[in-house]
Amino acid sequence: MTRPLTVVRAADLAAPEQATPAWLVEDLWARGAVGVIGGAPKSCKSWLALELGVAVASGRPCLGRFAVPAAGPVLLYAAEDAPLQVRQRVEALCHARGAAFQTLDLSLITEPALRIDRPEDVERLRATLALLQPRLLILDPYVRLQRADENNATEVSAILATLRDLSRAFTVALVLVHHARKAHGESSGQALRGSSDFHAWGDSNLYLRRRAQELLLTVEHRAAAAPRPLTLSLADDPLRLEIRDAASHAPPSSPLEQRLLAALTRGPHRLDELRSTVAARKQSVADTLRLLEAQEHVVRQADGWALRHA
Repeated sequence: MTRPLTVVRAADLAAPEQATPAWLVEDLWARGAVGVIGGAPKSCKSWLALELGVAVASGRPCLGRFAVPAAGPVLLYAAEDAPLQVRQRVEALCHARGAAFQTLDLSLITEPALRIDRPEDVERLRATLALLQPRLLILDPYVRLQRADENNATEVSAILATLRDLSRAFTVALVLVHHARKAHGESSGQALRGSSDFHAWGDSNLYLRRRAQELLLTVEHRAAAAPRPLTLSLADDPLRLEIRDAASHAPPSSPLEQRLLAALTRGPHRLDELRSTVAARKQSVADTLRLLEAQEHVVRQADGWALRHA
């Protein structure tokens, strides 16, 4: 006789202890979440990953603003940087954030190679997680961690499933640094290089987009509202990322942003009308409108979206 699947009535499931997500770093990363820090090359993705790592390991606010209610050990694998270079960067960030470097519970994996598509390497990583019990695992970058075809959804989904399994098995948040295309008209998540599985996989995702000498940070969560986009810059002495201000009045840069603003010069438009006018996916248009709203370029009215007039 075939054994039926296990089912339970929704009302019989234990109610969650709280309605809002438990944060690893408030507003930036949920506790136990997997996700991506994405951006084009040279957009300070690794610096942002280190900011998260130092914040979680020290309990100091990330980027000097976002509280860390769940501080704990951090494990980092930086495939493109020498360990001494990482040490220097971490020490600089500790100095900038008022954290004690000598007692910082942040450990580096110093193996010359780590392949998350190779079973023996995954088992060694599993053993390391069991030994150290970190609160956060950072893998930087994805392209150096495997040899799969990043455009092949089957291969990518198998690797991401392995990482989620590790996250669940050890209750560890997992940050995967991944590249985005240099030029794009899609929303940030859809601009990630390779399979769309990267975007779908993340519980918390951070995206960096360069605008001249500044960086625009946008955040998305699977189960929580995202904060407004922020403008960041890489500051000297010591080197660290700094929040300049809310990303208001940032000039539009992507082709989709420019097409939407041009369409709105003719008056308010509803979302479906704009999607048809600019010939883009509905989700991309909605994401871009929210970004333009945060930048104070557009406003949502009863009769649709419109340009914000000073």
